[in-house]
Parts: sequence; C-alpha cells; structure tokens
Amino acid sequence: MNEFKAYHPIVNFAYFVCVICFSVLLMHPACLFVSLFSSLAYLAVLKGRKTLLTHLLYMLLLVPLTALINAAFNHEGATILTYLPGGNPLTFESIIYGLCAAMMILSVICWFSCYNEIMTSDKFVYLFGRVSPALALVFSMTLRFVPRFTEKLREVTTARRSLGKTGEGNSVIVRIKSGLSSLSATLTWALENSIETADSMKARGYGTSGRTSFSIYTFDKRDKITLALLVVLSLYVIYGRICGALSFSYFPTFGAIRSDFTAVSSVIGYVLLCIVPIIIELKGVRRWRK
Repeated sequence: MNEFKAYHPIVNFAYFVCVICFSVLLMHPACLFVSLFSSLAYLAVLKGRKTLLTHLLYMLLLVPLTALINAAFNHEGATILTYLPGGNPLTFESIIYGLCAAMMILSVICWFSCYNEIMTSDKFVYLFGRVSPALALVFSMTLRFVPRFTEKLREVTTARRSLGKTGEGNSVIVRIKSGLSSLSATLTWALENSIETADSMKARGYGTSGRTSFSIYTFDKRDKITLALLVVLSLYVIYGRICGALSFSYFPTFGAIRSDFTAVSSVIGYVLLCIVPIIIELKGVRRWRK
C-alpha cells in the first residue's frame, strides 16, 4: 500500500513544491543533509532498495565530479590548497561548495523521482486542468515521457535480443548500429504515440468550453490536518531562513553555524517537513499489519 499517494492531490503537490523549493534555496549544510537523506529514504520506501542503490551509484559519480568542476571554475575562498596549471588558485571553500551543490542536485533528482511516483498525470490534470487544460495536458505528458520512453526502449532491446539482432559478441561498430536501430524504433513509436494522443484528446473534446470533469478525490479531515501541518512547518522554515538561522556562507571563509533555539528548532521543523510522508507510510504499514 502507498498511503501518502491516497491523499488529496493538493496535499501531494503542496508537499513536493515545499521540499523541492527548500532543497534548492537552503544551502545550509544541515538542511542539505536532511533533504538528501530524507529523499533517499522516501525513495527507498516507494521504489525499493534496487532503485536506492542506483541513485547511490549516481551519487558516487556526481558528487566528486561536481566538486572538481566547481573547484576548476570557482576560485573564491581564502584557504588556498595549491595552484592550477593556469595559475588560478584551488581553494578548500570551492571544493566544499561543490560537494554541497552536488548534494543539492541529487536531493532534487530524488525528490522528482518520488514526485513522479506520487503525482500521477490524472492528479496534475485534476489540479490544473480547469485553469489551463492544454498546459496541464502537455506538462503531464512531459513528465510521463521519460519513464515510458525508457520502458519502451527496454522492450525493443529485449525483442531484438530474442531475435539475435543486438550485435552481442560482435565488434563495437556493430553493437552501436544495433543500439541506434533500437533507438530509431523507439523514437518512431514516441512520435506516433504523440499523434494518436493528440487525436484522441481532440476527439473527446478536451479543452473546449463548457467541458465538465469527473474526479474521485475528496478533501476530507485527514487531508485538512496534513495540509495544515505542511503549511505550519513550511512557514516556520521560512521564518528561520528570514532570521538567518538557516543561512550559511561559504566564501571567502565558512560562516558560523548557529546553535541557538531558532536555528535548532528550524532544522527540526525542516526534518519533520521532509519526513511527513515517511511517517504516514509507516503508520499505514502498522495499520495494515494490525
């Protein structure tokens, strides 16, 4: 069972808007750790350990790469470790900032993976279909395109492998040609599918005036309590950011990490905000086991 997915689309969408925006805006080290590990934990709850291991592999590749790229182009910082061949300094602050930027990017990627699992296309169309039907449809199709395209490419590759046309055991050029053939077939499917979808939606009168819509979503007491909790926690995190409790400077030297009540309570509020769906999932598992 996916307990949080059964909540109202407004609650789901509001949660992901909050955590994704805070993941980008809050560069405080504590907030970065909270966002990254909360997103990984929720991703493991939704998609299992295999997906989690895949994202950890991305992490091992992306974190050092981002740190090196940032250190090569960003030369701010007071702690000079050495000088690059071009004469530019390599600073300790730029390396740490690159690591933190990589954590931010990874957390956003994980949150969007969770978003794609929870916010289905019908939920998005339900929220924004009346405001802008065409935009809602295009956006929902865009979010679905990558996973559907990947799945279809895997099916085409499997079918070609069963026919012995993947080029396995041959030269690299033969394997590349085989991969391009699979990609070409998948791209053809994607173009045909988009045309069929457009014709189907047009035949159903999508986007015309006076159109009615059906939904199975009801905003009950559970949704009201959860949405109120998200709003309160988000406002307190914003308050901590405005007060400077969740601010942190990397250049020219590292700023001091505050440990007063406002700073600690703001971090705790951010932790609670990030783990809200995890708590809901654990409660759902406990209820089903009972």
